[in-house]
Amino acid sequence: MEVLTRLNVNRRIREIVGSSTLAITARAKELQAQGCDVVNFGAGEPDFDTPDSIKAAAIKAIQEGQTKYTPTLGTPSLKAAIAAKFKKDNQLNYQPSQIAVSCGAKHSIFNIIQVLADEGEEVLIPAPYWVSYPEMVKIAGAVPKLIPTTAAENFKMTAQKLSVGITRRTKLLILNSPSNPTGMVYSQEELESIAEICVRHNIFVISDEIYGRLIYDTDGCTSIASLGKEIYDLTLTVNGVSKTYAMTGWRIGYAAGRQEIIDYINKFQDHSTSNPSSISQAAALQALQEPEESIQAMREEFKKRRDIMTAAFDEIPQIRFVKPQGAFYLFCDFSALKLGSSLEMAKRMLDEVNVAVIPGDGFGAPGFLRLSFATSQERIREGTRRIKEWVRKHCT
Repeated sequence: MEVLTRLNVNRRIREIVGSSTLAITARAKELQAQGCDVVNFGAGEPDFDTPDSIKAAAIKAIQEGQTKYTPTLGTPSLKAAIAAKFKKDNQLNYQPSQIAVSCGAKHSIFNIIQVLADEGEEVLIPAPYWVSYPEMVKIAGAVPKLIPTTAAENFKMTAQKLSVGITRRTKLLILNSPSNPTGMVYSQEELESIAEICVRHNIFVISDEIYGRLIYDTDGCTSIASLGKEIYDLTLTVNGVSKTYAMTGWRIGYAAGRQEIIDYINKFQDHSTSNPSSISQAAALQALQEPEESIQAMREEFKKRRDIMTAAFDEIPQIRFVKPQGAFYLFCDFSALKLGSSLEMAKRMLDEVNVAVIPGDGFGAPGFLRLSFATSQERIREGTRRIKEWVRKHCT
């Protein structure tokens, strides 16, 4: 009889926590395959199609033979367009050489963490947080240190909480505004207070701004790197084309920062992925040249959907939430229902009323569920109707 030896894998990989949403996603697909009418509030991507002009640019690139390797950190034309975007939209002056194009904003963040966070150093992460941040930190051998926030604070880390969380081992802060999963946006005044503390303690900042064009109640969001030379030198600004241009599958993100750090990212990416897809880079170049009207139309539609969803949940007193200012998620506190963990509630909701939602446990928020309004107004009305009935059933 063959004896299987115990598989020993890298300790850091063993310690990665798998996605708490896989069971929900798999079950939703299973139900759909059985012919069930599932309302999917789990999507983390726009339901809009990539604009035709961007598709055409990719096709043209293929036809013109742009199918070879490019420089590791992106083509000169794309990096120049990104630099122009930063200057126009964020009041940030980056040279093309200060920009690293990678295979999505997630890849950009991963690269930065691996370059900056050394063994045993601490990375501060406000909670709730995007599920991948702590696991990326663990892969680097560093320590994720969570800074809890509350609904009363609009799920935003205060300068005071940041100060309390800093130790001699603190190396990096991850800031996500607008936030996934809460949709909250830090004001300029809040960022100024955070920047002052980071400068004082020489803490690097990853500013994840991937949802930066999807803001509904203000004119826009402030990039923390724009608040002065000292914080500029400490900040890595991350963005991409996935959310703004409905290009999640094209896998193009980018980071900008101090030249020395970008040079190290270049070395790291040299030996991992090399360059992102040449075809996707051509499409991203076209995306950055798209008229503002197309972005505005998508943003206005998301705002309408947000308002429909929040109006529906306003009628369910057992569920609490803070109205999101950006992104396309509503983060709701279902704990008052006392129906078990977030994962258990998500499973029950899917099985009982065929509505798919994402449990909050993976975001560092037990008792919460994340609902995406990146689906049609009709499906939002139908899904929230089912949730109302589900809550009513369990509260009588």
